Amino acid sequence: MNVIISRNIGWPFSALGRRFYSPQVKDHFYKPRNVGSFDKNDPTVGTAVVGKAACGDVIKFQVKVENGIIKDACFKTFGCGSAIASSSYVTELIKGKTLEEASAIKNTDISGKFCRASHIKRAEVLSLPPVKVHCSLLAEDAVKLALKNYQGKQQKSAKEAEPADEQQQ
Repeated sequence: MNVIISRNIGWPFSALGRRFYSPQVKDHFYKPRNVGSFDKNDPTVGTAVVGKAACGDVIKFQVKVENGIIKDACFKTFGCGSAIASSSYVTELIKGKTLEEASAIKNTDISGKFCRASHIKRAEVLSLPPVKVHCSLLAEDAVKLALKNYQGKQQKSAKEAEPADEQQQ
């Protein structure tokens, strides 16, 4: 029995994958942007972890907010190429947006299926294959939960500041 080992496997974009994945998906998989993490205890950082390891895709997603604007975003993804590409793409998509604008992003703005956002050019979306659209849903959930975590931190610090304000009066 002969075993052939290829030096250029190209997973997950083998011959079959090349037919189904857009150049944008391959670009964000092979050269993911904003991989990393911020200090989760930083009050300007919102953190979310979505997905399940048993299902194969887990995304840790973080946003850094200054004056109501998302200044930076990063991620760490354990999962398929489409999950990595979706995470990478959405970090680029939300930078510079207000919290309200970022929370309005839908998975279709990431995956490209029936893209509804007029400010996103069709060529800029990932165009995920239908069987991988769930990866864009995970990325959408990650953004929304990270924003919710950030807003929760802000509310908590505002409540903690109230008693100090009352004591000064």
